[in-house]
Order: sequence, then structure tokens, then C-alpha cells
Amino acid sequence: MTISTGPGMTTSTGSAISGRVTRTPPETGPCFDVFLSGDRFFPCMASFTVVVGDPESGSSYQLEAAEQDANRFLGKEIGEEVDGSAVGLDGYTLEITGGSDDAGRPLNGEVAGADLTEVLMEDRQTGYKPERDGERRRITVRGREVSDAVAQVNASITDRGSTDVDDLLGEGEDEDDE
Repeated sequence: MTISTGPGMTTSTGSAISGRVTRTPPETGPCFDVFLSGDRFFPCMASFTVVVGDPESGSSYQLEAAEQDANRFLGKEIGEEVDGSAVGLDGYTLEITGGSDDAGRPLNGEVAGADLTEVLMEDRQTGYKPERDGERRRITVRGREVSDAVAQVNASITDRGSTDVDDLLGEGEDEDDE
């Protein structure tokens, strides 16, 4: 595999690389982009649904984040903030509150990293609701870091912009036509 870097980047072993590179697999021939964050490779074709909750109105909005917009979420952990312009909310700041992968396994804030892990759960928490006192169960969860395996990211608005959310997303315009 050939990796070519942009200006100012290094490929020496052990150094942290951050930026865009082009990677050419030996069998396929055509290049595709990857996003490097520390020592991890993320495909630029990342795409997932972002469910944004508005604590003031109680509404939630289901939005799509693809390619470069989705890359803003990659490598972030539950509790970290992301610029809302990634999903069309210019001037807003979003806090990542959770998410799930394609199989529906939740992100767990107590598990480090982005990999799947089996956790013995005793009390009620994301992904487990005990049916009786003292019940324990081993549940497979994904770590708290957003990766390309995540299908849905849940976020909450923390800082508001000057424009209303409905105006930015074009919601409510169809109701005026009736």
C-alpha cells in the first residue's frame, strides 16, 4: 500500500499525523481519501444520521451528515462539543450525548475507545434495563468514541445562534402553503 502525504505531514513511525492523505491499495488501483486522527485511519466516505435535540422546545431533528461534515464527528467522544454547521445549524454548538452502530448497539460513555466490548451491567444504563433486583447481564456495547462504524449520533444544542433552528432547517414552510 502506498501512502502519500500533503505538505508539512510526516509518516515516520510513532508520530501523530493529522490531516488528509491519499491511500492507494495495491489491488484496487484507484485512490481514495482517508482522514487521519492520531494513529487511526477513517474513510472519508463516513456517513451517519445525527439526531439533534433542542432542550428549550423539546423537539428533535433528524439530519444527515456525510463525507466532510461527518468527519467533524469522527474521533470525538460523548460529552465533547461539535460545530453545528456540520449539519446545517450555523452558529450553533452541539454536544454529543450518545449514538449507536448499524446493529443498534449503543455507545457507552464508560467504555474508552470505539471498539465493541462486552460489559457486565448491574444497574439501569444505556443499553440495559434490569427486570428484577440484583439482575446482571453481559451486554455488548461500543466505546464512547465516534467512528465510521457508528450509524447514528445523538446530540443536544448547547449554544444557540442568532437564527431559529426551524428557519435554518427550512421546517414549517410547507404549513404556510396549505
